[in-house]
Amino acid sequence: MQSRFSLCVSLCAVLCLCVNDSFASLTNNTLSKNKTTTSESNNITEIVSHHKTPQYWQISRAAYKDKLHGFWLGQSIANWTGLITEMDKVGSPATMPFYTDNDWGSTDLPAVWGQGVPHSDTIDFFFVHNQQAWGADDDTDIEYMYQYLHEAHQTSLLTAKQIQQGWLTHTYSEEDAPLNKKFPSDKAVKENFLWESNQRVRILMAEGMLPPNTSEPKNNNKYMMIDAQLTTEIFGLLAPLRPDIALQMAELPVRASAKYDAYWISQFYIVMHALASQQQLSRSLKEQVIIMAEQASAVLPEGSTPALMYDFVKQSYLANPDKDNWEKTRDQVYQRYQINSNDGYVYKDPFEAGINFAASLVSLFYGEGDIVRTIQIGTLAGWDSDNPAATWGGLLGFMIGKDGIAKAFNQSTLSEDYWIHRTRRNFPDHTPNQVGEDTFSMMSQRAIKVIDQVVVEQMHGKIDFEKNIWLIPSVNIDVVTNVDQ
Repeated sequence: MQSRFSLCVSLCAVLCLCVNDSFASLTNNTLSKNKTTTSESNNITEIVSHHKTPQYWQISRAAYKDKLHGFWLGQSIANWTGLITEMDKVGSPATMPFYTDNDWGSTDLPAVWGQGVPHSDTIDFFFVHNQQAWGADDDTDIEYMYQYLHEAHQTSLLTAKQIQQGWLTHTYSEEDAPLNKKFPSDKAVKENFLWESNQRVRILMAEGMLPPNTSEPKNNNKYMMIDAQLTTEIFGLLAPLRPDIALQMAELPVRASAKYDAYWISQFYIVMHALASQQQLSRSLKEQVIIMAEQASAVLPEGSTPALMYDFVKQSYLANPDKDNWEKTRDQVYQRYQINSNDGYVYKDPFEAGINFAASLVSLFYGEGDIVRTIQIGTLAGWDSDNPAATWGGLLGFMIGKDGIAKAFNQSTLSEDYWIHRTRRNFPDHTPNQVGEDTFSMMSQRAIKVIDQVVVEQMHGKIDFEKNIWLIPSVNIDVVTNVDQ
């Protein structure tokens, strides 16, 4: 059983930008006969046919690098802000009532496991400043690993074996994990920073199993959890303007841990990130986000629980005259899905992809393209709050770039240092003389080289190194989603 959707990226809708100011425009790229891949021929990476004059999307590599920096920074701010309220409010009698806007700035309550977090006891935005490093967490570290695997293998499409070896090399098992104390007064215990489906995936891979078998229900009873959402959004950014290519690249990484609803939901987020490259000066961020969400929702199989959830949250938002009252829709989500089991959804666990997908849509719609408000709502909405917040923080951070983030939060000294070895292992130390092992700038620069390969090998596009742009063929996108996944 398959569901087919066609996604045409409108030629007139893409933002036409100056090279130093923006990154995507459309051009009729006419090149003389037999231009080659050599530096003597204008640094174009492929031979261009002289029989046609194809249309290309033109994307500034320099501007895209800044956007990728914004992705990592926005995701980190949202991740560490959302962690403050993670699992505080999950709809159980012991955790009710849910948080509301009135709780912003108040003392954080313990999560369902009885503890808060060591980095903050107040529900508020969390920032890391210069001379300190952002700690890795599962919202960023597996994505970091996947980018690294593309770099290390010099490939635009990872194999199942490369993914398995990457997991085994760069994540800890429960047996070889280092000792960790969440709070200084805690007893030190082994912590490999893998949970739910990801933990099961690690065990199965150690036994020799490869994706997609690692997400088959008979092997992994956690296949409906949220894990794939937070590990694969980056594939959308590694395939700018081409959600079909992004989904192809992400297929095995998603299927490492997700199937059915969790698989389709992860695809939705990947498509959203791929479409983020088509920004439009003529539209507000609010309008752009809603358009992107509507386009991405086409990947959700008709009649599936995620598709019905999307329609319900969107209609609740549109029907609500008070766009500050996001709590109304969140409470409706709780009643409709957690309590009353509508649309084929039966709630079992606050880590599930389904309930968190609905919650994430509340923050997306009511945040209306404002990164500050979106992260705030995502943090307060409940359930696994750091994950939806991090997803949208990364997306909107990409859209506005690192300078846009600094302006939005009125922060001028935000750190770009990244401490991947907080949670993972065996990565190169790119910054041996400073905190952490990497920086968002270096991570973004290396991603540009990965995208170079994707543009040429998967999109059959070109790179003009002299102008520092990608030339991506303009195509109508036809994607087939396997409903049986």
